[in-house]
Amino acid sequence: MAWIDYLADIEDLEDADFDATLVARFERAAEGRQARPIRFSTPTFKEYETSELKGCGKNSFPAFSITAAACGLNCDHCQKKILEPMIPATNPEMLDAKVRQLIDSQGLNGFLLSGGSNKRNEINYMRYLPVVEQLKRDFPDMRIAVHSALMKEDQAKAMESAGVDTVMMDVIGANETIEEVYKLKRPVEDFEETLAALCATSMEVTPHIVVGLHYGRILGEANALDMVSRYPVTALVLVVIMPFYAKPGTFETPATRDVGEIFYEARQRLPEQQVLLGCARPPGMHKRVTDAYAIMAGLDGIAFPAEGAVSVAHSIGRPFEQAHSCCSIKLGSELKTNAARSCAA
Repeated sequence: MAWIDYLADIEDLEDADFDATLVARFERAAEGRQARPIRFSTPTFKEYETSELKGCGKNSFPAFSITAAACGLNCDHCQKKILEPMIPATNPEMLDAKVRQLIDSQGLNGFLLSGGSNKRNEINYMRYLPVVEQLKRDFPDMRIAVHSALMKEDQAKAMESAGVDTVMMDVIGANETIEEVYKLKRPVEDFEETLAALCATSMEVTPHIVVGLHYGRILGEANALDMVSRYPVTALVLVVIMPFYAKPGTFETPATRDVGEIFYEARQRLPEQQVLLGCARPPGMHKRVTDAYAIMAGLDGIAFPAEGAVSVAHSIGRPFEQAHSCCSIKLGSELKTNAARSCAA
């Protein structure tokens, strides 16, 4: 039975429009290859539940913003809205107090540190690093991830010394996108320089590529994949542009087939590294089709999987595991294969 036929039998996908040629390409690529498990991440910084998986009621892996909802760039695709759900931590003492409080009350086992950037796409984390270092001393099993923005080698080394486990950055492959969408006067080479600086440390490095970042068009994604493939990254996270956050009429929604093609290329160019589908992507049936393509393309993880995702994994023989953490950071103790995991008490 062909994969396209399996999809037709999944109730949650009965109204979905799949490209049969692309599905067949995924299936051919998987022939003779052992099915790799897929991780469904349900981090606790937003509520989540489907008929197939349940989220965690505890705030065990929150996201903090050191700038609250402020950002100096105010890029066209985001307009600072991505920061709004994060917990404000606008000084180091606030971060320390809130982390310790959540350890006591919510069983926190890790967190993401993020924030809005300045007009050069930089985030000043330096004054927070002593707090990070002390937290890692007091709670050595805690996992800390940072969204770096652009930085130099000395800053990357400082993060490493403080004990940051995982660092993320956006990789943009087109100068036009940097200038027009980000309103930023920095070249593609600056993004590769940051990637090289991060990869020169012992931290896990998980760059992100936003599919359709240039107003919904596919423009610099291939070049961004080329850049990532040149470095020993721990994982690549792909997300899909969400016009919901942008000014009305400025962004198109990328076609699911175009998104699926990027998944295929990413899997081929990074056969050994983890390739993950992150939180951001258009909702509704678009998300269901996107997630199905991600599973069939052989991606290693999906954050907040759509209805039908578990059924697709079952249908093509991919075992799954669930984690209540950011997709970019793996908490080994909380993984359980082939079953949705309930929250730890």
